[in-house]
Amino acid sequence: MRKILYILLSAICLAACTHEPVSDAKQENALPAIYPDYLGVTIPVNIAPLNFNMADEHALLVDAVVTDRHGNSLHSQGEESVDFDLDDWHQLLAQNRGDSLSVTVSAKFDDGWHTYRSFPIYVSPDSIDYGICYRLIAPGHEVWSKMGIYERDLSSFDECALIENTQFEGCVNCHSFNRGNPANMSLHIRGKHGATLLSKDDGSITAYNTKTPETLGLCVYPYWHPSGHYIAYSTNVTKQTFHSADRNRIEVFDDASDIQVYDIDKNELLLSPLLKQDAVYETYPVFSADGRSLYFCAAQALPEDNHQLDSIRYNLCRIDFDPATGQFGSRIDTIVDAQALHKSVSFPRPSYDGRFLCYTLSDYGQFSIWHHEADLYLLDLTTRQSLPMDEANSEETESFHNWSTNSRWLLFSSRRDDGLYTRPYFCHIDAEGNVSKAFMLPQRNPRRFYRGRFLSYNVPDFIIAPTHFDSHKASRAINDEYRKNFGVRKY
Repeated sequence: MRKILYILLSAICLAACTHEPVSDAKQENALPAIYPDYLGVTIPVNIAPLNFNMADEHALLVDAVVTDRHGNSLHSQGEESVDFDLDDWHQLLAQNRGDSLSVTVSAKFDDGWHTYRSFPIYVSPDSIDYGICYRLIAPGHEVWSKMGIYERDLSSFDECALIENTQFEGCVNCHSFNRGNPANMSLHIRGKHGATLLSKDDGSITAYNTKTPETLGLCVYPYWHPSGHYIAYSTNVTKQTFHSADRNRIEVFDDASDIQVYDIDKNELLLSPLLKQDAVYETYPVFSADGRSLYFCAAQALPEDNHQLDSIRYNLCRIDFDPATGQFGSRIDTIVDAQALHKSVSFPRPSYDGRFLCYTLSDYGQFSIWHHEADLYLLDLTTRQSLPMDEANSEETESFHNWSTNSRWLLFSSRRDDGLYTRPYFCHIDAEGNVSKAFMLPQRNPRRFYRGRFLSYNVPDFIIAPTHFDSHKASRAINDEYRKNFGVRKY
C-alpha cells in the first residue's frame, strides 16, 4: 500500500512539474502583452518574483524564460500565469545586481505557440525596505464594512493583519510610522470607540483623546519627526458631497483645518497662530529630513457664501521648526505656488536624504484620490524645480505616496489598473532625480488576485521590519473607555 501511495504521489509531482515544450512557435515581432506590465521595469534586488499573466485571456499556456549575460536562466510555465520559484528568483537577482535580465515569453493559443520579442528587466543595486503597510477598504463613500491595517513582505507574497475592525466597532485609518520603524506607530480610530493609538519602542500602546478645547477636532494625517520626539498632525472639519465640477464625482473637502505638533515626551500639543488661521485651510504636515522645517499644504478659505469647491487650491508651504525647543518660525514661505498655475498640491513627502520632495498635483482641492487628473510631481529641494514624474504617472489617479528609507524607491497608489481600485506601485528614483517605469506590487497569480480582491490599498507606506503589532493589546485599549488627554502649549 505504501509503495502504491509513493507511486501516486510521484506521478502527481511529475505531472505538476512537467512543462509542455514550446515547439513550432510562430516568431512574433511584437513585444508580449502581459499583466501586469513589467516590460523594461527597474526592480529592487530583493523584490518578490514578477509573476504575470498574458493580457489576452484566450491563452491556454504562458511560458517565460529569464536569462542573464552569464548563461544562468529561470523557467516557468502555467495555465494562467508564470510562477517563478522564490529561491531561484532571488538567487538570479542577487547574481545580477546592477545588471539586466532578458525575458522571453511564449504563449499557446488554439492555433499553437507564439514566441514574442524578448524584453529587459533591470535589477537595481538599490535594495528596498522589508515591506509595506496599508489599509484595505472598499472604495465607498457612506459607510464602512470590514477593514483593517495589513503588512506585506516585499520579498515574498506573505501578507498578515495588524488589526481589523472585527475586534471592535469602528474604522481604522491614518496609520503612520517613524521612517518605517514599526516600533513607532500612530493609528487613528474613528467611531464610537474613537481614539488615537500610539505604539512606542517599549511595546506600550496608549489610547489618546486628541481633541482639546483649543483645537478644532481630533488629530489626523500624522507625520513623525526624525527624532521620534514629535508628531505633526492636522485637525480637519471634513465634509463630502457629489458635484458636477468634474465627471460628477464625489468631492471630499475641508470646512476648516489647522496644524499642530505633538510633543510625545511632554504630552503637549504645540500650537502656533501662523498654523491656526481662520482664513486659511492648513493640512498634510510633514517634517523635513533634518527635522528643522515643517512642510504643509495651505489654501485660502472659502467665504461663507461661496460654495465653489473647484476654486479651492492648495500651495506647498514651509515654516521653520526648532526641535530643541519645539518653537515654530515667525514666517511662512510658499515653496510651490500651485494656485498661480490653477492647480492644487496634496500629500507632500520629502525624501529621507533631504534631496527631493514628491507631491500630488490636481486641478483643485486636497483629496486627490477622487481626481482622475491627479499626478505625481518631483521637487528638487536644491534647485526648487518641480517636474512631473511622467514615467510613474498614468491617465488615471496617482495619489498617496512615500519614500523607502534609502530614498531610492517611491511607493504610490494608483487607479490605472481599472479606474476603480487603488493598487500599490513602485518606481526607482536615482540620486539625480531620474524616474524609472512604475511596476505593480507582485502577486503569485496577479489577475486572479486583483480580480478577487474588491478592496483598495489605502495609504500604503514602507516598513523596515515586521511590525509584531499586538492587536489584542490594541483592541483592549480601543474597547476600554479610558483615553489619555493631550495638554496644550501655545507660542
